[in-house]
Amino acid sequence: MATHVIKRWEPEDTGFWQSEGEKVAYRNLWISIPALMLAFSVWMLWSVVVVNLDKAGFTFTKNQLFWLTALPALSGATLRIFYSFLVPIFGGRKWTAISTASLLIPALGMGFALRDPTTSYPTLLILALLCGFGGGNFSSSMANISFFFPKAKKGLATGLNAGIGNLGVSVVQFLTPIVISTAVFGALAGDPAVFTKDGVSKQIWLQNAGFVWVPFIVMATIAAWFGMNDIADAKASFADQAVIFKRKHNWLMCWLYIGTFGSFIGFSAGLAMLTKSQFPDVNPTQYAFLGPLVGALTRPIGGWVSDKLGGARVTLWVFLAMVFAVFGVLSFMPHNGVGGNFQGFLMMFIVLFALTGIGNGSTFRMIPIIFLTERQHEAQGKGDIAQRQALLDAGKESAAVLGFSGAIGAYGGFFIPKSFGTSIDLTGSVDAALYCFVAFYISCLLVTWWFYARKGAQMPC
Repeated sequence: MATHVIKRWEPEDTGFWQSEGEKVAYRNLWISIPALMLAFSVWMLWSVVVVNLDKAGFTFTKNQLFWLTALPALSGATLRIFYSFLVPIFGGRKWTAISTASLLIPALGMGFALRDPTTSYPTLLILALLCGFGGGNFSSSMANISFFFPKAKKGLATGLNAGIGNLGVSVVQFLTPIVISTAVFGALAGDPAVFTKDGVSKQIWLQNAGFVWVPFIVMATIAAWFGMNDIADAKASFADQAVIFKRKHNWLMCWLYIGTFGSFIGFSAGLAMLTKSQFPDVNPTQYAFLGPLVGALTRPIGGWVSDKLGGARVTLWVFLAMVFAVFGVLSFMPHNGVGGNFQGFLMMFIVLFALTGIGNGSTFRMIPIIFLTERQHEAQGKGDIAQRQALLDAGKESAAVLGFSGAIGAYGGFFIPKSFGTSIDLTGSVDAALYCFVAFYISCLLVTWWFYARKGAQMPC
């Protein structure tokens, strides 16, 4: 509908922003947030489903379970690469509605497949890959919201969208154990599976893990279609946006975002299985949601603090603290089956999650500033028309970089769970994987300091 297309959008114009822009921008943000939260919930469904498959009669090896946990991150990260460029092609309203509706495919598919323990492993692998639709949505959502807000508000706006959206990880890990333990849909969802624990017969409706999201996905799709807007000036072809592949700072920010978001989503996907392997007497589903909850809540704080102090400074301190937090995790791990302290282990992981959230907010604050500054420098002395074009180009490029860096960062959701599994297979412990994380965080710290945070840095932000 034509009424959904905004012809004039100038958020940097104070008069325009106060008279009409702010109200429209925040309406799009408040619709975008729950849609993104559902996307994260569907994306991370397998992180909690895998630890309950045996109760529903499925029998798979530990390696097969790690694959089911890791594959949604792999497909989600890959889809993010394409989703990064789709908002300027289709329009934010249309693409938000389409991408949200696509979540019905894995949600319904899992609902039907998990009712039957004879469902083949390849079928479950396909469903795990389809959950990547939820992961892809992040890049398009962040690119879309970045168009609506002025430079001074981008950190908070993208932080709210991503931070509350990230809560979907915690929601799925908290809600799923509840809905699979009761017949919330009655006979509609099918019969429960029966298992025995401590000599007591119990029932589980594992299919509810998929079915429970269906009504919410439908409502979010309708809200996006009728309540959001497309910005005419934000239209751009893939070729227009592909210029980011020539930008050095695109690749540098991708590296940093692997360190922040890659860690957040990787720890979210792998922590339950890691806990089960290292502390077999602990029920991981009782605690798995805590870390993602903290990480999601601290993301808006990271954006807000970076608006005040500068994204590079906040990011630098985040990576330094993450190095020490990983050493903290190592100190509380059992070694050779001896020792270990679960409370300390969990607390250090919660600290890590909090730091990843702050870092997610601070890096996404850095990106729009970097590209706006770069384009404005190029247009300096070339007149008002060149300056206005620089603003438009910076908006399109930073939106594409937000999406693309989100895509690259999401591969952490695949590599972290797999690195845990590989480290255990090769060395008998996860220590080797954790030491690799320390080395990587140090590299991120050095990149941040050299290019963005030190005195005389190339692009202070």
